[in-house]
Amino acid sequence: MNMLLLIIIAFWLSLAMAGAWAIQRVTGLNGWIDTIWSFAVGVGGIIAALFADGNPDRRVAILVIVAVWALRLGSHIGSRTRGAGEDPRYAKFIEEWGESASSRLFFFLQIQALAAFILVLAVYMAATNGAPFPRIPDLVGIIIAVLALAGEAISDLQLSRFRKTPQAKTEVCETGLWRYSRHPNYFFEWMFWCCWILFAASPSIASWLSLLAPLLMYWLLVHVSGIPPLEDHMLRSRGQKFRALQRRVNAFFLGPRRQDIHPEGKLK
Repeated sequence: MNMLLLIIIAFWLSLAMAGAWAIQRVTGLNGWIDTIWSFAVGVGGIIAALFADGNPDRRVAILVIVAVWALRLGSHIGSRTRGAGEDPRYAKFIEEWGESASSRLFFFLQIQALAAFILVLAVYMAATNGAPFPRIPDLVGIIIAVLALAGEAISDLQLSRFRKTPQAKTEVCETGLWRYSRHPNYFFEWMFWCCWILFAASPSIASWLSLLAPLLMYWLLVHVSGIPPLEDHMLRSRGQKFRALQRRVNAFFLGPRRQDIHPEGKLK
């Protein structure tokens, strides 16, 4: 491993999230946090692809994939932030932290920098793979990455269109992919990080470090900063309508709908 390169990436991620903290404090807009995080991870992945010592063709493929991911996600969140501003998850944290919100937010964002480093580490392990390119695992990895990027983009577009309708003020989104998962965008985001296991696959034991990325992303999205605070917000704002949705639609993985239930508890 190129420890100096990893230290540089870690320093960059920590500095970027310190900048995200400063921008949030100045603007009061929480959405810029995830915008900056997305671009910071993308830059970290690009640095890893550029300066790792793996197969050059694989490194180019990795650079393109991680750059497309960062540009799409960062641009989407940035556009949403300009339109709406507040992210209910961060708003809730800041309200709960009270007078210590500033210092606790800084520490929280440094934890996000650590999580980002683990994700970039998976990209780095893929970029250090010196095996010939493309192998079958590489081709499968490319397919997974493309499907994940497309699925997340479609999910975000469907939700964005729903939010522009009058029904969005009182109803929950069940359009397109949202009929089969309450959070299809989160599912496809997790799916994207699974591709690095295939790019990194080699006889080296260190290549298994790439497995940390999808494990971490699943834990964060499903149990920590993704679904729990967002669904808590939806339960407060939509009440029984969202509880009914929880009973008939999977939280994370796409799957068949269970028997439709009205908010009043009656079967359709």
